[in-house]
Amino acid sequence: MTVKQGRRPRPELVRLPGPERKSDYSDPAPLPEDLQEERRLRPLRIDEFVGQGGVKEQLRISLEAARLRGEAMDHVLLHGPPGLGKTTLASIIAHELGVEMTPTSGPVIEKPGDLAGLLTNLVPRGVLFVDEIHRLSPVVEEYLYPALEDFQVDIMLDRGPSARSLKLNLEPFTLVGATTRSGLLSAPLRSRFGVTLRLDYYGAEDLARIVRRSAGILVVEVEESAALEIARRARGTPRIANRLLRRVRDFAFIKSDGRVTLDATRAALTLLAVDERGLDEMDRRLLEALITKYAGGPVGLNTLAVVVGEEAGTLEDVYEPFLVQEGFIKRTPRGREATELAYAHLGHKLPASRAREVRESPPAAKPGAQQPELPLS
Repeated sequence: MTVKQGRRPRPELVRLPGPERKSDYSDPAPLPEDLQEERRLRPLRIDEFVGQGGVKEQLRISLEAARLRGEAMDHVLLHGPPGLGKTTLASIIAHELGVEMTPTSGPVIEKPGDLAGLLTNLVPRGVLFVDEIHRLSPVVEEYLYPALEDFQVDIMLDRGPSARSLKLNLEPFTLVGATTRSGLLSAPLRSRFGVTLRLDYYGAEDLARIVRRSAGILVVEVEESAALEIARRARGTPRIANRLLRRVRDFAFIKSDGRVTLDATRAALTLLAVDERGLDEMDRRLLEALITKYAGGPVGLNTLAVVVGEEAGTLEDVYEPFLVQEGFIKRTPRGREATELAYAHLGHKLPASRAREVRESPPAAKPGAQQPELPLS
């Protein structure tokens, strides 16, 4: 079907994806285009935030209690995979408290003086948002502790024999830290947070609601079935869902009448090499390497990284979490292994040795079955 006359935009305004960037669409880390669009797609109130019911309820109680007391909210740690809404929740906290948010990130704060400048410029009960807080240097982290506990910082005046310390009182504030690697946080820093919340991957229904909400903001007509199809292939991540929606919108605008239908969605996602389970080109390359080159594993992460031509850290942080969550890969002490689901999804026959292991493995415990008590002596 051709585009109606007058609907075709100027060529320079349309940037359809090229084959060299197919794998980017399933990367939960923000791309430059995401930073431009996410500002207007982010909800501003806790009630507008979709999904993460337990997280929202805890935040709602803490926010309401802080407002009633007229005090700064407890420090908040948000952790979980990238793209699930940690930055969005930080901005919601500031908006609900009616204060300004000062955003920064761990690698940017190189020395204590940088942190002191941020802290002294905060408004009363303001919010300091530190993304990638696990990457704070130990020196900066030590400097942060008295600010979090006593709302004081020590400023060194002069140098050498005449050096002296000056305690500076700060306005009460709320630190909101976000991290994808909570295990890298030191125990002293973790203990300073009064509210610790973990964000998990989203279900398809919640992601479909996010897609429909974003489509309304972007003024795009989306069929219910198309929204659900995008949600199913979005790897449980709102950022990826919104990214795929924008790409499908571009495809529908050029290839059809601009409506995001189920057929247009499937054609666009096929062009992007995102399959029906949300796996992209790099996911399939990783699984193919495991199955065809190493007989399903186990194989070490660094070896896999060399075979697929990607950094080990990227595989571990970007691709593996979803593949493990969906049951395509198992992490074992000896390395990574492809599961029976990975063989079936890629159309490979399970080796005889693996099939024998599956048949001989003990059956799963029945629901409600309990382990018998062992004698105490």
